[in-house]
Amino acid sequence: MNSQHAIQRSASTRRRLLLRLKKYSFLIAMLPLALPPLLLTAGEATGLVNLFAWGVPFVVFGIIPLLDRVLGQDALNPDEQADVPHMNNEAFYRVMTLGWVAAYAAILVWGIQLLASGRFDAFGSVGWVVSIGIVGGLGINVAHELIHKDGKLEPWAGGALLSLVCYGGFKVEHLRGHHVHVSTPEDASSSRYNQSLYDFLPKAYVRNFLNAWRLEAVRLKRKGHSPWSWRNELIWWYSLSALVLLGLTAGYGWLGAIYFLGQSFIAFTLLEIVNYLEHYGLHRRKLDNGRYERTLPEHSWNSNYFLTNVFLFHLQRHSDHHAYAKRRYQVLRHHEIAPQLPAGYAAMVVLALFPPLWRKVMNPRVEAYYQGEEYQLL
Repeated sequence: MNSQHAIQRSASTRRRLLLRLKKYSFLIAMLPLALPPLLLTAGEATGLVNLFAWGVPFVVFGIIPLLDRVLGQDALNPDEQADVPHMNNEAFYRVMTLGWVAAYAAILVWGIQLLASGRFDAFGSVGWVVSIGIVGGLGINVAHELIHKDGKLEPWAGGALLSLVCYGGFKVEHLRGHHVHVSTPEDASSSRYNQSLYDFLPKAYVRNFLNAWRLEAVRLKRKGHSPWSWRNELIWWYSLSALVLLGLTAGYGWLGAIYFLGQSFIAFTLLEIVNYLEHYGLHRRKLDNGRYERTLPEHSWNSNYFLTNVFLFHLQRHSDHHAYAKRRYQVLRHHEIAPQLPAGYAAMVVLALFPPLWRKVMNPRVEAYYQGEEYQLL
C-alpha cells in the first residue's frame, strides 16, 4: 500500500512539474508578434530585406511543421481536482491573451509605417502585407479564446482584435452559429466530405457574414429592439474597423487602405482554412427525433503536436473545446477518442491548399471513422 501511494505521489509530482514547464512554454504563442521585427532586422543585416519580408509564412508554414516532427506530441492532461482550479485562476495565462490585443494593434501601425517608408520593393511589399496578415490570422485565434469567456473585458477585447482584421461578425456567428450547428449541414464553418478548400472558402465568407447579422437581428428582436439600433454589437465592431480604415487612409493614402484590407483578407482567410480542416467530413449523427446528437469530442479533428499546440494556445485540442466551450486554453485536454490529424495545423493548412493531396491523406481517415455508416458521408 505504501509503495502504491509513493508511486502515485511520484506521478503527481512529475505531472505538476511538466505542467509548470508547459505553462512557460506558452510564451511561444507570443512569437508571432516578434517575428516581423526580428525578420526585418535579419533582412536589413543581410541586405535581403525584400526576401525576409516574406519570412512569416516561411517560419509558420515551413519551419514550425518541421520542428513539430522533431519535438513530437504531448498528451499531458491536468488533473481536474488537483490542477484545473488553480490553473484557471492564474493571471499569467490571461495576461498573455489580453496583451496580444494591444501588441497586435501596435504591430499593425508599425507595419504601415515601414511599408510607407519605401523600405520594400513591390515583391517585398506584398510579402510584408502577407506576413502582417498571417500574424493577424494568429491573432484571430487569440480573439477566439477571449470571446468564449464570461464577463466583459475578455469578450470585448476579443471583439476589438477581430475588428482589426475586419472580421467582427466572427464574435457573433462563432458563438451562436458555429458552436450550435458544428458538424451539421447547417454550419458554414464545417467542411463536408470531399469538399475542396476552394469550394468551401467563398461559401464560408458569405454565409458567416450574413448569418452573424441574422443572429444578432434575432437576438435584438427578441428583446424588442431594432436590428439597426446602437445595441447591435456588429455595428460597433464594423464601425471600429471602418475607423481604422479611415485613419490609415487619411495617414497613408491608398497604401494605408490596401495594407489594412489586404492584411485583413489574409487574416480571415487563414481563419477559414483552419475552420476547414478542424471539422472536415465529420458529422453529428441525426437522431430518430430529427435532432442532432450532442457535440462530442469525436466531432472535431484533434492534433497533439506540442509546438503547434503551445504556438496556438491549445487550439489543436479542438475536440475538448467544442465539447466544453468555456474551458480555458491552458486546461484543454487531449481525448484519445477524438479523430487525430496526421500533423499539426501549420502543416495541414499547407496540405489543404492542394485538394488532391488533401483528399488522399484525409478521406481514408474520414472513411475509417464512419466505417459501417457510410451513408453519413453523403
